Amino acid sequence: MQTRQPGEMAAAAAHRTGPTVERVPTVVYPDSDEASRAVAGEIASLIRARQETGRTAVLGLPTGSTPMAVYDELVRLHREEGLSFGNVVTFNLDEYWPMQPEELQSYRRFMREHLFDHIDIDPNNIHIPDGTIPLEAVDGYCRDYEAQIAQAGGIDLLILGIGRTGHIGFNEPGSPRDSRTRLITLDRVTRMDAASDFFGEWNVPRKAITMGVGTILDARRLILLAFGEHKASVLQKAVEEPVTPSVAASFLQEHRDARLIVDRPAAAVLTRFRTPWLLGPVENLGLVWDHQLTRKATIWLATHLKKAILKLTDEDYNENGLQQLLSARGSAYDINIEVFKSLQHTITGWPGGKAGATSQDGTPQVFPKRIVVFSPHPDDDVISMGGTLIRLCEQGHDVHVAYQTSGNIAVFDANALRHADFVQEFCQAFKIFGAEQADRIEDAIQSFVKEKDPGEVDSEELRLVKTLIRRSEARSAATYSGVRQDHIHFLDLPFYETGRVRKNPLTNADIRIIRDLLCDVQPHQIYAAGDLSDPHGTHRVCLRAIYQALNELDDAPWLKACELWLYRGAWQEWGAEDIEMAVPLSPDEVMRKRLAIFKHESQKDRALFPGPDDAREFWQRAEDRNRRTAGVFDALGLAEYEAIEGFVRHKTEAPPEARA
Repeated sequence: MQTRQPGEMAAAAAHRTGPTVERVPTVVYPDSDEASRAVAGEIASLIRARQETGRTAVLGLPTGSTPMAVYDELVRLHREEGLSFGNVVTFNLDEYWPMQPEELQSYRRFMREHLFDHIDIDPNNIHIPDGTIPLEAVDGYCRDYEAQIAQAGGIDLLILGIGRTGHIGFNEPGSPRDSRTRLITLDRVTRMDAASDFFGEWNVPRKAITMGVGTILDARRLILLAFGEHKASVLQKAVEEPVTPSVAASFLQEHRDARLIVDRPAAAVLTRFRTPWLLGPVENLGLVWDHQLTRKATIWLATHLKKAILKLTDEDYNENGLQQLLSARGSAYDINIEVFKSLQHTITGWPGGKAGATSQDGTPQVFPKRIVVFSPHPDDDVISMGGTLIRLCEQGHDVHVAYQTSGNIAVFDANALRHADFVQEFCQAFKIFGAEQADRIEDAIQSFVKEKDPGEVDSEELRLVKTLIRRSEARSAATYSGVRQDHIHFLDLPFYETGRVRKNPLTNADIRIIRDLLCDVQPHQIYAAGDLSDPHGTHRVCLRAIYQALNELDDAPWLKACELWLYRGAWQEWGAEDIEMAVPLSPDEVMRKRLAIFKHESQKDRALFPGPDDAREFWQRAEDRNRRTAGVFDALGLAEYEAIEGFVRHKTEAPPEARA
């Protein structure tokens, strides 16, 4: 693995060239791993440059999931390439208040676990806001923190993340430009985003100590990292819209040396990616008017004008910035027909194919097919593609469902206690051998829950009960959908089993479990969750595990004819311009899908981890999303359906945002 040198970052970012309306230099990398390695390389170059002149390097550091890969690379550089941190002084951006340093959610603990305990930094050079300071002493402490930064000579390079409210550090909407380190009340959206780390919003502290906007802007260099689709909207506001205190990250527009480092999903709604034709000739952005870009532009135009595709005219294209498309591809009539037919061909009621069907070359298609549906959590299969799952089973295919993780942290303690009580009563009622042991287990669980601190990792017994709850629900939903009992697989990938929202890295053990299942089934079709907006990151890791397993099986003869389809889940749906297979659902099928989701009783009414800023239940999100997709197809002039589940075919190379 090679580390980039200064100046290579811009050269490596192909999307940096061409016209833009971005007000902060923004470098877009194919994936978050490459971006993280580049940032770590820039930090390492600063440290080494300062070492050569006998000076310290003062770093400002963030916490959270975004910088974790940067810290992993810095640790690797220390261990394998001798990067020393002996001349490094660090100042962290923020900390919850109140917060004990050994708590699971403590940023002090986070920094130790992910960086400081693995490098040779002097502990006296580490500065992290103290969440134990008494309220009456906080103001003085914050002034001292500012003084320590000044005494160190100011921050040379400060790394930032961005929250969904646009906050940097914990500078919530309304934070003034000249604000300094202070105690701040957290926005509700920020607390909801942190809820999973604390096992419920009600456990999230309401306040935090944070560097102010002014403190951040005093740093000599700023790099803001943003990864994932869920950051795309706020990133666009921070980069392309005017500076405003309601989006603290927009103040970076006023900094002399600020830069954004993002992955492709986070850049999705920037103008040069969403509507590049509005910036001038697309060739200036390295694009060509191929079928995919033509389809994207035509669908955008039809949606923008609220017209069916076949009703678009030459004037519509000319008057809305698409003259160059007409010049490149012909008349509106020709373009409309091409795009309409391509959308029409995506619609199929036979996702696995039908008996007697032939391929384009005339060879008979395999029927029935062996199919593996991967589900990151125990309910993603029915939430995301329940209608398609039911249809595949009804149409006679040999369907397997593989639940990649136990999902055991997403069960309320009270629900687990209720099930443990049932087992105890069941054993006693039927005079089953081992009833006394069941009593002891229930007593142990009750005692643990009674003394349990907010956010504390569950005991082994409690986690096992929660695992069994989710297994029984998944088994019920799968069999209701038509999956055979012996085709239901609980993989329990080891990376997930930390008892915490923050998981371990993938290892060969995880990949081997996926690979062994695939070798055993040898499927003709695979379905996997491509929903990379999952705020907890499990979907992203599970998809990566599948890709790595497939890479290891690249020479397997059965894989040559295997299709991989990506579905999306509770947080986002594929756009019409992306969908390559649209499976329509009738009203009865929508209801059957709903009932399958209802089998997951522990996630019904009120899920422990519903995701941020959406109070709807998972079944409601799924139905609304599927109906919205059908509405888009209808508005574009295609057939009107009750609902549609959309899929994208995996290309030869994994999507960059999911590559290892």
